[in-house]
Amino acid sequence: MSSRRYHGPHSPDAPPEAGEPRAANRFRNRPARQVSGRARLLYLASLPMLIAGIGEIRRGDAPGMLVELGAFVLFLAAAALVNEGQRAEEAYNARSVAKPPAIPRKILGSVAAGLGVALGAGFGWGLGLASGLIFGAVAAGAGIVAFGPDPLRAKGMKADDFHGARAAEALERAETLLREMTAAAARFGDRALEGRVERVVSAARDVFAEVEADPRDLDRARKFLGVYLTGARDATVRFAELWSRSRDTKARADYEALLGDLEASFTARRRELLAEDRGTLDIEIEVLRKRLAQEGLG
Repeated sequence: MSSRRYHGPHSPDAPPEAGEPRAANRFRNRPARQVSGRARLLYLASLPMLIAGIGEIRRGDAPGMLVELGAFVLFLAAAALVNEGQRAEEAYNARSVAKPPAIPRKILGSVAAGLGVALGAGFGWGLGLASGLIFGAVAAGAGIVAFGPDPLRAKGMKADDFHGARAAEALERAETLLREMTAAAARFGDRALEGRVERVVSAARDVFAEVEADPRDLDRARKFLGVYLTGARDATVRFAELWSRSRDTKARADYEALLGDLEASFTARRRELLAEDRGTLDIEIEVLRKRLAQEGLG
């Protein structure tokens, strides 16, 4: 027997007061912060060390080459970690219920940059170990100040909030699927088609907001989110590969039709999904599985 949620003036689904956005809209419309230019500058900061390493190779100085190239690799690792850390922090900030990133990437990136400076200054520039460590510590501290520390605490849940913790883990996995889907769509080279994918992603995040509003309903949404988002991600990755090779218009039409079905399903069930009975939900999931198998995507 299906149940309905009570919609009171203070419930998560209640109509907003004047000037107050809905919970789902706060989740969906939060502007995505781009990775900062300072984080990208770390890639540029590694180039002098690469050039110096090439110079050491020409001079036949093997130890010097290892020092300079080692510092170059550390700076590349620092840049990658900081960039990924900022993306993970943005995903954390976009959710009202979230666990901190499993790996503190920005802190590790700052430490890697400090080690690169210590190696380059202490041995590459001949300043000695003590001076290199001092410069490295200052560089690591400056990195943490410039980029900030990673989120280190869970939010939106109590320490013993079992349902909240499960919801946070499930939404983190779902967000990973959305990021992979968006990354695959970026290879299309077709802004209109990428826009269709963005609408599916937006509709999926509306469902995320419903789970955040009542984490106890996660069991009703887990299969729905898992099957639909995994299928959408896999279909997008495979279509991106096919489209880059052949520009097959039939494959594009099939993929657009699948996107339309997914978007309509997420949009229509944004509010009703968690109140439907399990039998109806399982039928819809089975229909999607058959659809993906027919498309050669399941």
